[in-house]
Amino acid sequence: MSAISDFSVRAANGSPVDMSTYAGRVLLIVNTASKCGFTPQYEGLEALYRRYEGQGLTILGFPCNQFGAQEPGDAAEIASFCSLTYDVTFPVLGKVEVNGDGADPLFQWLKAQAPGVLGTKAIKWNFTKFLVSRDGQVVGRYAPTTKPEELAKDIEALL
Repeated sequence: MSAISDFSVRAANGSPVDMSTYAGRVLLIVNTASKCGFTPQYEGLEALYRRYEGQGLTILGFPCNQFGAQEPGDAAEIASFCSLTYDVTFPVLGKVEVNGDGADPLFQWLKAQAPGVLGTKAIKWNFTKFLVSRDGQVVGRYAPTTKPEELAKDIEALL
């Protein structure tokens, strides 16, 4: 697969979502968790989404329970938490694995396109972020410690 539009993922309710739905948009893809020290980044992600959504940005959250079991809830609990706690309006999709044999194919591709530090492909923790251009290519990978607001200039350059 050569572009993000080649993939299909699951919505929170389990129905398929063709990534070609987001063709022509800049994407920020994030593996998220509700009980993580980085969870307050939902607020910054939502601020980016509200600021740039009209210009072509879509943020996609993918809950993941692989790091410290910090996303134990089911889809309904996760959606409720995101909405009530952080007023999240960007799409929060189905729960995924991002590492190992069960890693979602989208995340396998993202990691291959943008290896981490020293070429390490594994995602180290929750809130790793991948920035994807309008033509479906990965243009950046950001550590969990990178705050969403620090991505504004990179996002603006792609819009």
